[in-house]
Amino acid sequence: MTTRPNRAARPGSYHHGDLRRALIEAGTALARAGGPDAVVLREVTRQVGVTANAAYRHFADRDALVAAVCSDAQTAVALTMEAELAEVEPSGDDGADACAHLRAVGAGYLRFAATEPGLFLTAFSVPDDLRRAASEDSAGDSGRTPFQLLAGALDEMVMAGVLAPERRPGAEFLAWSAVHGLAVLALGGPLSGLDRATLERVGQRLLEMVDAGLQGPRP
Repeated sequence: MTTRPNRAARPGSYHHGDLRRALIEAGTALARAGGPDAVVLREVTRQVGVTANAAYRHFADRDALVAAVCSDAQTAVALTMEAELAEVEPSGDDGADACAHLRAVGAGYLRFAATEPGLFLTAFSVPDDLRRAASEDSAGDSGRTPFQLLAGALDEMVMAGVLAPERRPGAEFLAWSAVHGLAVLALGGPLSGLDRATLERVGQRLLEMVDAGLQGPRP
């Protein structure tokens, strides 16, 4: 997984004035190991080495801490998607490149789910409609969130002439639902027993189907 370098939270060890970040990093470590339910305020404060009262100066309650960890997890998703995008070699064909970028966005999403299941489940655990989808706290190095990276790939397809403008509205929700559904089924659902190679093939086929389905029937 591609992540930004950060300071490890250790008991009694954080920079003065940066307790909030230390608490988030400790919560993120718990989420990585056990998903959103593992982010417990008491355990976070124990790991950082402060009292609960000190934590409450930064987070009103556990839900507020989980929301902050959720944003960090979404940033990690965005970074993995950006890394996948960076691997796409330009072909000289704008349409082909746009489609390749859409598939790369989806491949990065699936790769993150497979390699960081705890953080993946945490990233989308806060029922915050789409407000977090555009929050700079959830963005990667490009300044775009996972949802914005998907939207950007779809806009590129329109500009390249491979996605009709009338088929663009709502395309994010269709693509996201398909890829997220596979990720969840593979994590803890009936597809969790499939081996990694099979899941990768299924994921590739799904991304091809999403690409073709969004473009619509050929004339």
